[in-house]
Amino acid sequence: MRRVLRSFVLPGLGAIAVLAAAGRAVRLVGGDDPREDGAVRALQGASGHPPVDGGAVEDDSVDRAEPREPLDRITAPLSWYSGVPQTIANGALWCGVTWVLTRDRRSAIAPAAALALETACFVASAALVGRPRPQGVWRPEPPHATSSFPSGHTAASVALHTTLADLLDRYDARGARTLGPVLRYAIPAAIAFSRIHRGQHHISDTVAGALLGRWSAGVVRRELL
Repeated sequence: MRRVLRSFVLPGLGAIAVLAAAGRAVRLVGGDDPREDGAVRALQGASGHPPVDGGAVEDDSVDRAEPREPLDRITAPLSWYSGVPQTIANGALWCGVTWVLTRDRRSAIAPAAALALETACFVASAALVGRPRPQGVWRPEPPHATSSFPSGHTAASVALHTTLADLLDRYDARGARTLGPVLRYAIPAAIAFSRIHRGQHHISDTVAGALLGRWSAGVVRRELL
C-alpha cells in the first residue's frame, strides 16, 4: 500500500495540480474563445464546414444524406475508436493478451494501470479547470459533459498505446521496431487530430492530453515494466 501511495497516488496528485494550474493559465490568457480556434475553424472550412454562428452544429442537425468530406470519413472512426467504452474494452483486451503471452502479472496489468492513472488525473484536473468546448465550430457529435481541458481521449490513447509499445520493447517482440513508432506516435496523433477536426477540443487541450498520457505511461513503465 505504501508503494502504491509513493509510486502512483502522490505523483498523480502532483500531475493534477500541474494540469489544473496550466488549464487555468490557458483560460486566463486566451479566454474561452482563444486564437488557436481560428486554425480549427479554418481547417473545418477547408473541409466544407464553414464557421457556425451561435455555437456548434450537433449531430441531429447534420444532413446525413449529404456526402461527407474525406477528412470526415477518416476522423469519424478514429474518434469512435478513442471513445470511453471502446478504450475500456481495448485496455481489458490487451491486459488479457499480455497475460496469455507473458504470464507476468506486472506486465499484464500495465495497460489497465496506465489508463487508470491517466483517467484519475484527467477527471480531477478537468473538474478544476472547467474549460468550455470550442465555440462556433462544426461538431457532429455531442461533447461529453467534462471540461475541454485536457483531452481525455488523447490522453487515454497516448497512455495505452505507449504502454503497448513499451511492452513490445521489453519482450523484444517481433516487429517492435516497426509497430513501436506507430503505437507511440501515429495512432495517438491521428486521434488527437480527429478530436480537433470534429470540434471537440481546442488544440491546447490535445497537447495537454498527450503530455498526460506520456507521463502516465512513463510512470507505469518505471514502476511495473
